[in-house]
Amino acid sequence: MKQTFLVKHAVGGRAFLDSAKQNVAYTVDPFGDGWKFTAKVPWSDRVEELLAHRTELNVFVFKEFDDRPTLKTWYYVGEGPVEYDPDRSELTIVAASRIEYDPHQYSV
Repeated sequence: MKQTFLVKHAVGGRAFLDSAKQNVAYTVDPFGDGWKFTAKVPWSDRVEELLAHRTELNVFVFKEFDDRPTLKTWYYVGEGPVEYDPDRSELTIVAASRIEYDPHQYSV
């Protein structure tokens, strides 16, 4: 199974992080009533811009399988904390809700 981790600006759709295009080690874990993403990323202008738009983020995880269609999960960040720890080069994003969907179920 291949996974893609994607953090996008909810308004303009710009991708701040995309593990399909850059090496991003990340984890996702249950956290209270939501989910906590932790990503190892060096400080950059892109991370700075992501933090400037912290209340306008969507996180996606795409799981690609060999034997079935891709499963996509959309996480809504909203007011969830989004923080960067420069000592650990670690970005933390907490999402409050999520929607899982199988795109092939919606195709015509």
